[in-house]
Parts: sequence; C-alpha cells; structure tokens
Amino acid sequence: MKRVAFIFKSSPHGSAAGREGLDALLATSALSEDIGVFFIGDGVLQLIPGQQPGLILARDYIATFRVLPLYDIEQCYICADSIRERGLSPESAWVLDVKPLESEALSEMLHHFDVVLTF
Repeated sequence: MKRVAFIFKSSPHGSAAGREGLDALLATSALSEDIGVFFIGDGVLQLIPGQQPGLILARDYIATFRVLPLYDIEQCYICADSIRERGLSPESAWVLDVKPLESEALSEMLHHFDVVLTF
C-alpha cells in the first residue's frame, strides 16, 4: 500500500482548494491506511477555529477537519515557520490536533511518502 501525503497550502477562503483537498483526503482514507496531512504556508489558516465563512458567502467546511481521527488519519503536521510568519502561535488552539514541525523536519517527513498531493 502506498503512503499518501496531503499538503494544504491554500487559504481557506477565495478558492475551493481546501474543500477539494479535504474531499480527496476523506475518499483516499477508504483506500489507504497510511496517510499524512501537512498544513504549510497559508494552509495553516485552514485550522483556525471560529471562522465565519458564511459572512463572505463561502462554504463552511473547516470544522470537518475535526473528523479526521474518526477516519484513522492521525499523522497531522503543521509548519511552525508558517505559523510564526502569520503572527500565530504554535500553541494556538486548532480545529485538529496537529504536531508543529520546523520546515526542515516537515520536509524530511514528507520524503517518507510515496505520493504527495497538494491543495
């Protein structure tokens, strides 16, 4: 079975990339047991709780990230450098339990996956 990594690097608003990535992630979980999820760049914004996308007429899917453990998706990482660049703290409350990694460690972790999909 191939190891599959999903990278979320897009902001949650302004495009459908995050929602499409989440849909693909959930569908892939039925086919593979070894999935990693990585949030880098503006993708870290996908995990900020309390967003109100309805105010800008966007779909609310962010809370859906909370169900990933129910799909046995437990390898979830967030880029500590990206968090700091956006004025956030690695200790912030996120909608998903993620492990902060520095860019170098995150890159090393990605090399352990056979397939990498970016959204």
